[in-house]
Amino acid sequence: MKSWSFAVAAIVEVALRGMAFAADARFPDWPCAQIKVPQLSVAAVWAGPPIDDVESTWEKDPAVRELVARAAARRTPLNDAQKAVSDFIASNADERQQKGKLLFAGLFQTLDHERSLVMNGIERFSRRQREFAASIRAETLELRNLQDAADHDRGKAEELANRVEWDTRIFEERKKTISYVCEVPVLIEQRLFALARTIQESFE
Repeated sequence: MKSWSFAVAAIVEVALRGMAFAADARFPDWPCAQIKVPQLSVAAVWAGPPIDDVESTWEKDPAVRELVARAAARRTPLNDAQKAVSDFIASNADERQQKGKLLFAGLFQTLDHERSLVMNGIERFSRRQREFAASIRAETLELRNLQDAADHDRGKAEELANRVEWDTRIFEERKKTISYVCEVPVLIEQRLFALARTIQESFE
């Protein structure tokens, strides 16, 4: 029993050391390999005409507002979103640049906000993992101390060892999701780049 539990403790320690945190010291709760850029800039994704004059007005156009919601949604296939954007601008040939600017302003604000929400969620997840790791370490130390005692409670030690093993499994399963979750902000950025390019191409 004792040798088995020490093996569990060793596995736990390896698992906890393998949990990647803070690739960038400025963002201690950011666990992703990608550098955290808290907010996107318009200049990074848009080479079209300035949108300063439409940033706060796009929501007043019902057609633009509806298309922004549909094109920004990840459940809408990107090809379908790009086609809808191209068709919309083509159907407004006389004012395609204005409509394109409104559309980009809406997409930028919507997707940048969504990206921020996702990144905040990732950091909350990371903090919970850190707290969970500390809890498992405390349980492991308690188990070692319990087993080192001259007259330890075998039943309590076995119960605690089972809990350590179970919590470690949960920790490992959660850790596996990090790499997938970290891809979501990247996918949002790629969608914004692609839609911005589609709008710009529609001006030509």
